[in-house]
Amino acid sequence: MKARRKARTVALQALYEIDCTSHPAAQVVEQRLLEQPLGDDLHQFALRLVQGVIAHTATLDRLIQHFAPEWPLDQMAVIDRNILRIAIWEFGADRQTPVKVAINEAVELAKLYGSDSAPRFINGVLGALAARQTEIQQVFGAPTDAGHMEGDGSAG
Repeated sequence: MKARRKARTVALQALYEIDCTSHPAAQVVEQRLLEQPLGDDLHQFALRLVQGVIAHTATLDRLIQHFAPEWPLDQMAVIDRNILRIAIWEFGADRQTPVKVAINEAVELAKLYGSDSAPRFINGVLGALAARQTEIQQVFGAPTDAGHMEGDGSAG
């Protein structure tokens, strides 16, 4: 598995757990990184993904809802929802990953962790979003600095 995909996998696992439970985000991320140690750069990348998605979940969800209205968020598979959030955050807010790479990586994660139809669904939603990349980036404003986890270990 490619190095950055490993970091995305760790981030996806953390976001999945955070989405399904009331576990504190900082604790979840720390545990995932202990279970799957990554080099410093990849560790930081995984952390940045989780922090960025958590900080912008409401905006990411609005974008997903707008471009996939036939799939209400609460009915969407948790894994698919979080794969979409990661990819959109990467090319829309963080802007360190080219849109095509973000989409390809999201589809690969969907192949590994989603249902049989997940890769096509993920590709379709992200394809619609990619066509509006500039508009999406404007929603997020200037490129983000994901900052750090809240000191009390909680995340919205």
